[in-house]
Amino acid sequence: MRIAIASDHAGFRYKEEIKGYLVAEGHAIRDFGTDSTASCDYPEFILPAARAVAAGECERGIALGGSGNGEAMAANRIRGVRCALCWDASTARLAREHNDANMISLGERLVSLETALEIVAVWLRTDFEGGRHIRRIGMLDELET
Repeated sequence: MRIAIASDHAGFRYKEEIKGYLVAEGHAIRDFGTDSTASCDYPEFILPAARAVAAGECERGIALGGSGNGEAMAANRIRGVRCALCWDASTARLAREHNDANMISLGERLVSLETALEIVAVWLRTDFEGGRHIRRIGMLDELET
C-alpha cells in the first residue's frame, strides 16, 4: 500500500519510527516532512499529505503531532479525507470499520511509541464494514463544498 506520512516537529520522532515499521511491512512511503524537530507549522506538511490521499496518489495517510488534534483538523479540511484522531487500537479499528478513515492522526506527546505502532497496524489491517455506515459517510460527504 502507498502511504502518505507527515508531521510537525512534535511528531517527527514517531514519524521516523513509523516509516521504518511501514517499510519493513512492505508498504511504499511518501514522506511529506518535516525533516527535523525544529519548530514548524503543521499545515505546511499535513495539507499536502492529505491532498495526496484525496487525489488517490496515496491510499492512506498518517499525520503526527504533539497531540494530533491540529493535524486531524487540517487533514479533514481536504475534501475526500476522513482523518481520525486515534489514541488506542480500539479507536483505530472503529475508525476503519465504521468511518472508513483513510487517514489517522497520532499525538506523540499522548501515546507511547508501542501504542502508536499498534494503532497503525490495526488501522492498516482493518476493513471498512460498509452497510449502515455508508449512509452516514454519505451524509458527511454532502456537507463538503
